[in-house]
Amino acid sequence: SPPGLLLLTSFLLHVEEGHASPTRLVCDDRLIQKYIGEAKDMEKSVGQCQALPALSCPAVLPLVDFSLQQWKSKSNETKRREILCDLALLVGATAGAKGQVTQDCGARQLRQLHRHATSFLLLLQTFSWETGPWEPGCSPGSMEETHITSIFLTYRQLVQGKLRFFFRDLAKDLCK
Repeated sequence: SPPGLLLLTSFLLHVEEGHASPTRLVCDDRLIQKYIGEAKDMEKSVGQCQALPALSCPAVLPLVDFSLQQWKSKSNETKRREILCDLALLVGATAGAKGQVTQDCGARQLRQLHRHATSFLLLLQTFSWETGPWEPGCSPGSMEETHITSIFLTYRQLVQGKLRFFFRDLAKDLCK
């Protein structure tokens, strides 16, 4: 079964009247832990690929570090939009890198990462709160990287950081 299928399946199982219900995803802490584990595994696997080339066209990656104090002061919708911006940039970086990597191991890991990041992007786009649908065009802080491993590191940090805390914040409201 392709990676990311669990995420997509759990999303599809919880669609209600055209809106995704994040309840099951955020209330079952094992799911986010599974995604963190998968992110770590992908990062480790790509690190074991032999002779990964540097990217000739640098990948533009989101800056995913954050202050927990500032994060807590934001609304869930603001957090969602920020994560969507990060994921959109990450999906673009992964797609660009996939086109530059011909080496089997690296290309396989990039395809897997692309599927995971795209699944989260689609999932979060369907969550609906106080505003309308997400529209691209945000400009989060970013950096350029030529190392493929940086893409995986950024993804792991995003899942382990903002996404995990976002799910935890949602759980406070949804899992009573």
